[in-house]
Amino acid sequence: MKFTRRANANWQGTGMEGTGKISTESTTLNNAQLSFKTRFADGVGTNPEELIAAAHSGCYTMQLSFLLNEAGFTADNLDTEAQVTFEDGTITKIHLKLEATVPGITEQDFQTAAQKAKEICPVSKLLKAEITLSATLIG
Repeated sequence: MKFTRRANANWQGTGMEGTGKISTESTTLNNAQLSFKTRFADGVGTNPEELIAAAHSGCYTMQLSFLLNEAGFTADNLDTEAQVTFEDGTITKIHLKLEATVPGITEQDFQTAAQKAKEICPVSKLLKAEITLSATLIG
């Protein structure tokens, strides 16, 4: 399977005072505000780190679901938060925090699937930052 997805960013002005907009092909983001404040302070809008966190948490969670299905399990709930750390101009770390309800799975099988999903998720493979995981099986 091969496909290409697109997004577009537009910026006007200086880095600190300028403003930008970002849109996705699906229009889920449609001229979403992008600015210095949305990235480095508490402005309204989005920022690259937040978008990477969204992409990584979504990709990882879908990958884990597929791995669980292949092993004969269906999750009642997979809830993943991606925490992206930005330090001195570099994204240095992403921590995936997973809470899951997967009926009938052992802790060992769950942890094995969770770790494998972290390793083979396409977004994980793309990123150079250290990626860590804490996975909690709730039920």
